Amino acid sequence: MTDSTIITVAGDSPYDVTVGHGILADLGALLPAAARKVLIVHPPTLGERAERLRAQLVGDREVLLAEIPDAEQGKRVEVAAFCWQIMGQSDFTRTDVVVGFGGGAVTDLAGFVAATWLRGVALVQVPTTVLAMVDAAVGGKTGINTAEGKNLVGAFWPPHAVICDLDLLDSLSRNEAVAGFAEVVKAGFIWHPEILDLIEADPENVVDPRSEAFRRSIELAIDMKARVVGEDLREAGLREVLNYGHTLGHAIEHAERYRWRHGAAVSIGMVFAAELSRLAGRLPDAVVQRHRDVLASLGLPTTYRGGAWRTLLATMQRDKKSRGGMLRFIVLDDIARPTVLQAPDESLLFAAYQEVAE
Repeated sequence: MTDSTIITVAGDSPYDVTVGHGILADLGALLPAAARKVLIVHPPTLGERAERLRAQLVGDREVLLAEIPDAEQGKRVEVAAFCWQIMGQSDFTRTDVVVGFGGGAVTDLAGFVAATWLRGVALVQVPTTVLAMVDAAVGGKTGINTAEGKNLVGAFWPPHAVICDLDLLDSLSRNEAVAGFAEVVKAGFIWHPEILDLIEADPENVVDPRSEAFRRSIELAIDMKARVVGEDLREAGLREVLNYGHTLGHAIEHAERYRWRHGAAVSIGMVFAAELSRLAGRLPDAVVQRHRDVLASLGLPTTYRGGAWRTLLATMQRDKKSRGGMLRFIVLDDIARPTVLQAPDESLLFAAYQEVAE
């Protein structure tokens, strides 16, 4: 592969994440050798590209396409059942492979379909958004949404391989790239401070998919996730740090009926978590302000509706990250020093929310 970086995710089922430009052409070589059938799961916006990908892979394989609804509308059990139907009618066997070709919602759904068909078939993720490259496609978490919340039904199912072809990001709008970059910012605050330095040096350049700063930031974010999930696939310990900003972020997404981009909600969630860290006596004011400055420099939101608190709290209490009915938040003792704050007093949570309320 030309000009590619390989980041290995360790664990019981290790796999490689390949990052570079123009590397999608190598997809066929990365599919399991025994696979005779390939199901490419993709959104409508990638229909033409999925057709080209199908043509690239056909030969001694049968390549099937499953077009699913865009964004969170694709993460429903009815959509999974549609994919299962295609697989059943095509005699999809345990040695065949599912390819998730799209953003985070597509890779989540494709992973869930692969994990559940015949109790698990091979999965190759080809993320096409910033968010999917640094988060959804790496780590083996798969899931679908229910009326009660996001990702409440799912499975841990590591992929066979992940291909992050940065050329696939060329058609993304700046707003889409920025929204996905919230997860990159998260990696900077909990693990790789170099990311924050790159953003502060030139916020415009760092979100340009052709720039070296962009690629470096993406690779650092993937490296962070690879190290964490390689040690803790099932979120029994270290992996929990990846939830920084997500407890409130997921509640905001639910309140907005998933019309908001994930990164926008997590951006507010990170500021809330930083304020919670400060009020708990863990984080200095300057680091909280750095959250606001970094996120705002990218054009990400840092505040939310003040009157939404009771609704958001109720949603957080149903969140899958709660344990024994107790809320758990990832907070910071400093940059790159994440820790758990368990069952904080509701008055402390309310006070932190007032700091992000409009």
